[in-house]
Amino acid sequence: MFAVIKTGGKQFRVAANDEITIAKLEGEPGDTVAFGNVLMLTDGEKSTLGATELAEITVAGEIVKQARGEKVIAFKKRRRQNSKRKRGFRAELTIVRITDILTGGKKPEMKKGDASSVALKAASTQTKGKAAPKAAKAEALDASNLSLISGVGPTIEKKLRAAGITSWNDIAAWSDEDVAKWDEELKLRGRATREEWVEQAKELLAGKPPRAKADQEEQASGEDY
Repeated sequence: MFAVIKTGGKQFRVAANDEITIAKLEGEPGDTVAFGNVLMLTDGEKSTLGATELAEITVAGEIVKQARGEKVIAFKKRRRQNSKRKRGFRAELTIVRITDILTGGKKPEMKKGDASSVALKAASTQTKGKAAPKAAKAEALDASNLSLISGVGPTIEKKLRAAGITSWNDIAAWSDEDVAKWDEELKLRGRATREEWVEQAKELLAGKPPRAKADQEEQASGEDY
């Protein structure tokens, strides 16, 4: 049996006892983490792809250690301008060992307390049918998935991660000075202010659904979110 999960904007094929290296999660070695964003489950010759069935599947893991990636050097020089800049970056990573793939809405037993600030949470078991609570829609979201912030595309997400901005918490903590600083350094052209990234990050951390998805669902249902 194996599953395909998504975390940190990347997809991973995992089975029990596999070790994967992913974008940093808050936690200590030995802490239990649960991945609720499951894209596919294969058990023998049977594959599960339906959204309703996948919502009841949780992949449990255990943090092995916190690590850092290899150093990446970014060197920029302007010819005949007496201008050059050299920067180094090492990504913050977490090594996780997959312990189990739980089906039927089962939840893993969380070690070191359920209240630990783990970035990934198990999907809610209350997603059966079409009348699932709105809060459950945001429960399985990944705090390191920057693309859920409206206005952050693949290119901008790559720039943010290269600058060490890897989660909603980082963006939510920005001051006006930080917004101006990153706008200039990453050449965002005012997008962070225009798209209200800080407010969006705070909304996601509070459990609200991403604005883009909420807008689409509101238009489809006619409800006022």
